Amino acid sequence: MKYRILGKTGMNVSEIGFGAWALGGQWGEQNDNDSIAALHKAIDLGVNFIDTAAGYGDGRSEQVIAKVLKERKEEIIVATKAPPTVGHWPPSPYCKSEERYPEKYLRESVEERLRFLGVDCLDILQLHTWTRAWNSNPVPFEILADLKKEGKIRFIGVSTPEHDQDSVIDLIKKGYVDVVQLIYNIFEQEPASELLPMAKEYGAGTIIRVVFDEGSLTGKFIKQTKFDDDDFRSSFFEGDRLQRTIDRVEKIRTDISNFNLSLPHVALKFALQHEAVSTVIPGIRSIRQAEMNAAVSDAADLDASLMNILSKHFWRRGIWYGGK
Repeated sequence: MKYRILGKTGMNVSEIGFGAWALGGQWGEQNDNDSIAALHKAIDLGVNFIDTAAGYGDGRSEQVIAKVLKERKEEIIVATKAPPTVGHWPPSPYCKSEERYPEKYLRESVEERLRFLGVDCLDILQLHTWTRAWNSNPVPFEILADLKKEGKIRFIGVSTPEHDQDSVIDLIKKGYVDVVQLIYNIFEQEPASELLPMAKEYGAGTIIRVVFDEGSLTGKFIKQTKFDDDDFRSSFFEGDRLQRTIDRVEKIRTDISNFNLSLPHVALKFALQHEAVSTVIPGIRSIRQAEMNAAVSDAADLDASLMNILSKHFWRRGIWYGGK
């Protein structure tokens, strides 16, 4: 396993992290024993960075992680998230930060995160979405800065809103965040134009999510693939979206066929090859997935000609939200 510095935090993190959304049970049924086994295997393989959130199973993911932390002697860095109060997701231009992230609520959420993870201080607390409407007066980050001074949080982060990822650039430039979590993959390459370069220039660590495009870039989906009603992907890939995505994935598979590399391998390496990327957090829910993802770290970088091919698969599809 290779390690990288997470921006100005100075923390040395595994370049392959552990995305723990599925441990909350929102990607189909998930057994906690399988989750615990996957976490242990990932740590055995050198993974020392885990990303979770309050919203992943209403704290279930955090509590599963806490059980594993108690059994390990290694220093494991955990990043979690506090969501806004109930309302538009992502926040609308008319939402007010003091209503979606009021101080009392944020403090209570931080205390709950500490309790669920079984720690005295959170390594990284991220606000779980944002809107540029609040950039001129980002009060929630001032509240988190106070919590940082009080020893409740080591570092502050933000998870980008999918429709407007560049909205957090202002936060990076003004030093409100130590870490930013964003979507960057073979289809979603827009962050390479400004967001990633700005993160590097201002020393913000970067956590890359959705590196497999909600699973499509593993190449495992077929036209007949069905998702359970409580699986996030049932709405993300509703209607003709799944078939359109599969068609795009097959074009990538054809283009990389001469390089003798698997599609998941290429997807992970593509993201890791950007110089501003600190760590990628593929979703992991089994021992096998932990083994396959961790193994990619020690492999050679992708050939420049392959990176050029992949750059042509940039897809301006917008972001799909569901609600059936």
